[in-house]
Amino acid sequence: MHSIKSCFCLLKARNSPRFEDHAILAAETTFNVNEVEALHVLFQQLSSSIIDDGLIHKEEFKLALINSESKNNLFADRLFELFDLKNNGVIEFEEFVRSLSIFHPDTPDGDKIAFAFRLYDLNHTGYIEHDELKKMVLATLGESNLSLSDDAVEAIVEKTLLEADLNGDGRIDLEEWKEMAARYPSLTKNMTLPYLREVTLAFPNFVMETEVPDSALVF
Repeated sequence: MHSIKSCFCLLKARNSPRFEDHAILAAETTFNVNEVEALHVLFQQLSSSIIDDGLIHKEEFKLALINSESKNNLFADRLFELFDLKNNGVIEFEEFVRSLSIFHPDTPDGDKIAFAFRLYDLNHTGYIEHDELKKMVLATLGESNLSLSDDAVEAIVEKTLLEADLNGDGRIDLEEWKEMAARYPSLTKNMTLPYLREVTLAFPNFVMETEVPDSALVF
């Protein structure tokens, strides 16, 4: 009788909606199924850090990213916007996994380059223009606690545009961005988070709670 009950529980777990959803996410991203399960543990922690509603709000996102829920940070704001695929002001688990997949070491460079382009395209025009580039340069300097004169910042922006703007229209399009990324690989260096390969080790307790069948676990 106990064996029958155990088989029933296992069958229920294998066919549960959560496992099916996680399997779909694994099939459509760089993560495998048990990495998605581990990310779910991380998501639950982040989404309950301020408001326990199963969603990541901007304050929670910034708290995790820069250890501050209120500090102004252009990079954090832009990343939140890009993670929020539905543009509804919160990040759902599916959005979290799909966006984080971009930073996986095994994700193609082309996807990382395109994401970085969108990060810099502050006005969502399909181009990186002078003012957008200047804001990002200033944000980068701020991240490193560096301060340069406006003339020095302007010189960096102009030099970047001179190198990247191949057709001379005063702005950078996606193809020009790809060309520049090929010449300067460091441009997308921060688009790879090596520890995403080991996310199941970072959250080992997911193994005790996982709905992934043993045959699907990857170690």
